Amino acid sequence: MPAQQKVRLIQIMMKHLLILWVLAAHLFVVDLASIGVEPGAISVKNVRRVFYDGEHNAFTDLIRWRDKYWLTFRSCPDGHGVSSTASILILSSTDAKTWTPSHRFSVPQRDTRDPHFLAFKDRLFVYSGTWFAGDGPLPREKYNLDQHLGYAVSTGDGTIWQGPRQLEGTFGHYVWRAASHGDKAYLCGRRAYTGGRQSALLESDDGLVWKFRSLFQETQGNETAFMIDPDGLLTALCRKTAHESDLIRSRPPYEQWTRLTLPEFVGGPLLVRWGDRVLVGGRHVTTAGPHTRLSWLIDDKLVPCAELPSGGDNSYPGFVAIDDRHALVSWYSSHEKSANGKPETAIYLADLVRHD
Repeated sequence: MPAQQKVRLIQIMMKHLLILWVLAAHLFVVDLASIGVEPGAISVKNVRRVFYDGEHNAFTDLIRWRDKYWLTFRSCPDGHGVSSTASILILSSTDAKTWTPSHRFSVPQRDTRDPHFLAFKDRLFVYSGTWFAGDGPLPREKYNLDQHLGYAVSTGDGTIWQGPRQLEGTFGHYVWRAASHGDKAYLCGRRAYTGGRQSALLESDDGLVWKFRSLFQETQGNETAFMIDPDGLLTALCRKTAHESDLIRSRPPYEQWTRLTLPEFVGGPLLVRWGDRVLVGGRHVTTAGPHTRLSWLIDDKLVPCAELPSGGDNSYPGFVAIDDRHALVSWYSSHEKSANGKPETAIYLADLVRHD
């Protein structure tokens, strides 16, 4: 066959292959639409209740560390309110299916709650904000923001845990989520001031001794999730009012902040980078009541992409990315009821699959 004919035949074959590829891509999109899945949506699969013991179980976090999954949450026989009977549970699993108790801790005369993980300098930390409660449940009219104090337990091998240890520099601060960048760790510390609450960024070299860095919410300070990019850009999603949240950013040394108001309430916020997107999770108030929702943060706007089975007292999700398309999410909810109709506040886990 002459050379020109060979070239022409190859060109025709390549053209047909390109047409087939375009058709295949088109059919794939049509198939997604035919099953009711929009590009960018997330499928919530294999929902399971991983812990319930008859107590109020709430406020989760999730991490992958040392080839295991780690799940933490608060459990309290006296319910959601402040009580010194509360304790923090830490479970571990090799497959995210079977969970084994790893550690449990409480602090005398203090309410332990809102535990959060931080993997920092070869150790795994679990931080807990605590209220002074005295003996047993504390009436709401006796809550004292000025008596807040942060505590932590930590481990270097997942077996031997140290603490709970009082965090130096956190008296009067209710600690929440933490993050790290380089050789520094950062922690959200809410504190009282005349007329309301503020949120401070606390900084540490060792995860135990904390110093004030700056204020990122000068008024209406509340629960905050941090995300720090490799270049040091810190993005914070802050619960604010019943109708608004704050999206705040800063660069090292984290003393100047830009601020944007989101016209949505996000309770118990989660903010994580998942592949090429940023995922937000938390409680949203709907006409059907509060639910735990997942959204993409796109152009500084929340675009809903999934809703977790939830209702009543719920939210505070934790997240672990398995790869750019698959992940695990934890949360708590009281949408399931016992045989006598009483809500059971339990810990849940589900698999997530992206469709974009």
